[in-house]
Amino acid sequence: MLPRETLATARIPGGDTLTLVGHGRDFVIMLGRDELMGTRMRYSEEQLARLTLEQVAAPAPRVLIGGYGMGFTFRAALAALPAGGRVVVAEVVPEILDWARGPLAQLTGDCLDDPRGEVAIADVAALVDDAVDGTTARYDAILLDVDNGPDGIVREGNERLYTRTGIARLRDALATGGMLAVWSAAPDHKFTRRLRDAGFAVEERTVRARPNNKGPRHTIWFARRPG
Repeated sequence: MLPRETLATARIPGGDTLTLVGHGRDFVIMLGRDELMGTRMRYSEEQLARLTLEQVAAPAPRVLIGGYGMGFTFRAALAALPAGGRVVVAEVVPEILDWARGPLAQLTGDCLDDPRGEVAIADVAALVDDAVDGTTARYDAILLDVDNGPDGIVREGNERLYTRTGIARLRDALATGGMLAVWSAAPDHKFTRRLRDAGFAVEERTVRARPNNKGPRHTIWFARRPG
């Protein structure tokens, strides 16, 4: 059995410690003692981007992603992005980008140098606020993968994204007809209800963590702002 090797650690502002672990050819990011993400179970995070962009009507969409992680969602969004589109990623842990250009460089490829994308060292809630108050343009899609679901476990303060007030701000940061997509390790019926109460048209899908219908079942909410 291959041993796990600790490659790097980083502190989340207002949260626990992240640890990058190597396991043979695979990599895992741990949150404390819990596995947050890994290269073997990336399919649902890639589908978060692909399935969202399939439903975005804007010809040159402006996309916001909460959380870079290992870049699965970011790379999938760039691959599916229509001509003229742009992707902004909000990441609060600067060391994540060091890992992306270091131990994970083969996985990262050239996505961090793609002119259609940008990774901002910022809280996604701050970028949402900028779109709400008109500092920046509204988004055609907002993709959230900053936690293991709508419970804010990764860092203190993330909970506000999933409250009624946070959902309302996410709605207001979207252009008319825009799409909010939220990844979760498990279903949450109360969150579904809060999305609907905010006026979103909601679809909840179950996606496997690995291709060919393998691995754990994850949940993605697709919530469209009415036009």
